[in-house]
Amino acid sequence: MQAFKNGVLSEGAFSAREIASGLSRSRRDFLRGALGMALGTALVSASPFVRAESARKRRKVIVITFGGGARDQETFAPEGQENIPHLISELAPQSSFFTHVTNQGILGHYVATASLTTGVYETLNNFSAVPPDHPTVFEYFRKDLRRPASDAWVVAPSNGFNRIGESNSRFYGPGTGAAVILPKHLLSATKPGALNDLDHLLRDNYENPMYTPQLAGNEFEIQQLEMILRLSVEDFVAHARTLSSPDELSVYIAKRLMQQESPSLLWITMHDIDVAHSGAYSLYIDGIRRTDRLCAELWNTVQNEPDYAGNTTMFILPDFGRDSDYDAGGNGFQHHRTGDAASRTTWMMALGAGVRQGVVYDEPMQSIDLVPSLGAMLGFTAAQSQGKPVKEFL
Repeated sequence: MQAFKNGVLSEGAFSAREIASGLSRSRRDFLRGALGMALGTALVSASPFVRAESARKRRKVIVITFGGGARDQETFAPEGQENIPHLISELAPQSSFFTHVTNQGILGHYVATASLTTGVYETLNNFSAVPPDHPTVFEYFRKDLRRPASDAWVVAPSNGFNRIGESNSRFYGPGTGAAVILPKHLLSATKPGALNDLDHLLRDNYENPMYTPQLAGNEFEIQQLEMILRLSVEDFVAHARTLSSPDELSVYIAKRLMQQESPSLLWITMHDIDVAHSGAYSLYIDGIRRTDRLCAELWNTVQNEPDYAGNTTMFILPDFGRDSDYDAGGNGFQHHRTGDAASRTTWMMALGAGVRQGVVYDEPMQSIDLVPSLGAMLGFTAAQSQGKPVKEFL
């Protein structure tokens, strides 16, 4: 029996390596066949990055986590492609696309994102408001390159991500990382009575809300709105009412940051797809489609902002996948608890400055390879990372 039929995982006894390779081949074959993307080889692997110091100082990087975990049968498989029209028709042809990215760590959203930011498979409690144990990409970037606090930011929809900006490392730590903006926290910091119909934006974790850290709003969050984002509380609440999801609100805030602060390193976590934990397949699909659209909106914003156009590299990658329909220990699309190959094998898309367009690479890499790759591009050394720089960015 074949492991894959039309790009979908089929029932049968196959090793995790075979399943992961099958997913990668399915993505590669689609990208090459339908979009005409070239297969990356040694002849087209060298990075076209300009290494001059002046170019590095102007270079900007945006990382978007396609967070919440989405399977191929709802995305890159034939029956799922209608859910990601922007990734397929607009972004992939402009990108270097990596088909075989593996997450070998804990499959919880905060801990997986912490691992992405440190280049180490972190082992912290996914439901605890604690910082990562190892230095983050923001700390390497700021301390090693002597960048100001205004040059590195995180925008996260989940309140549980409030400690993601800097680590517990005694060599880095407090004061050397990224500022974190939690749009839902900003909403809760507004005056009572201002929220009214915005309760749906404050829902945080669909699987186990009792463990979500509760953060109290205070005067500092209001100052973030008014001093940093140049946005009044009234305007913020008014815009929140016109947006349909926490991710919509996060992207709105990210665009304001790009306009007002122009950070060189901006990290945006998406989370709407995680509604899958509720068991509502239609909402899960809505989350995928919304994330697809928002990724394209951010890329278009890059092209239209003078400080970003022409010198920005944008990365899009999931934190992990979701369980297959054929693992008895899982619940299919609903969760990511089995650790099977479908929940661990993802992809990464890189677009923009220094990236070859229309090339697909199928050599295996790990999600923790992102941080040292960013270091190779931006000029810092991720000394404690356990990943390896992706050779296409060297």
